[in-house]
Amino acid sequence: MANAVLKIPVLSSIITSTAVKCSKSSFSSSLLHIYGRHICNCSSAASVSERQPQIRSPQLVALEYADLTIPHIVCEELGALRVRQHVNPLSASLSIPVEVPNWEDVFEDPKLPLVVDIGSGSGRFLMWLAKKNPGSKNYMGLEIRKKLVTRAEKWVKELALSNIHFLFANASISFKQLISTYPGPLMLVSILCPDPHFKKRHHKRRVLQKPLVDAIVDGLMPGGQVFIQSDVLEVAIDMRRYLDAESDKLVHVDNIDSSFLCDDAGWLKSNPMGIRTEREIHAEFEGAKIYRRMYQKLS
Repeated sequence: MANAVLKIPVLSSIITSTAVKCSKSSFSSSLLHIYGRHICNCSSAASVSERQPQIRSPQLVALEYADLTIPHIVCEELGALRVRQHVNPLSASLSIPVEVPNWEDVFEDPKLPLVVDIGSGSGRFLMWLAKKNPGSKNYMGLEIRKKLVTRAEKWVKELALSNIHFLFANASISFKQLISTYPGPLMLVSILCPDPHFKKRHHKRRVLQKPLVDAIVDGLMPGGQVFIQSDVLEVAIDMRRYLDAESDKLVHVDNIDSSFLCDDAGWLKSNPMGIRTEREIHAEFEGAKIYRRMYQKLS
């Protein structure tokens, strides 16, 4: 039904709620151990005993994702991981559709509702959700930087999660085929802080284009949702324009559920997923605003 909002369980609050679970002294010492190179001194004039460590955004990421307990895997198995921050999705190497997996091999129950994160990055956002929702949903991350997918799959194995899978894939090329073969319903698609491709001649490289929008809308179950966000207003407006154009099939959730609060410009005031992405944490730490929209497919 159009007026029934598909609720995403609130799995965690912002960073302060996670911090309550940890001992401040023990967590601080572990942060110093893991992120020691990021700690700086407050004043060169101060004595060593008077200097206080300043928290940095990598430490905030570690705190937000403390429940995953996976930072050690980076050091022990993969070392320092360097990846390209900007990838051209129109390159020939990314124009070949990914091979559709045997869904029974990648998910314990392949008929569960599916959540897809396009541009899943490190994958920790999706893994956190998967760990909190065992047996009720499956999660799939699509990422075009292969090294990140390789590392994410190692993390999944370490965490023994059977409801999540990552694919090295160009969503613009492979999304439709993947979803059309999935045995269960598509519950939610997220596109969170995608590569902005600032130059006008590179706008065609942005992930959300009309063909992908059509594939997402067609693949969603009735009541299924699309969540977008960016710390770049121009990119957020671009994504919003594409989804607002589907008003005969999609409606913004604040129109059917008053619990979703928006500012005067129609952006959601808070993240409804219960956990922030790493990019989101970094951007907010630097004082940036996050522009968010959540859409729901009409019945």
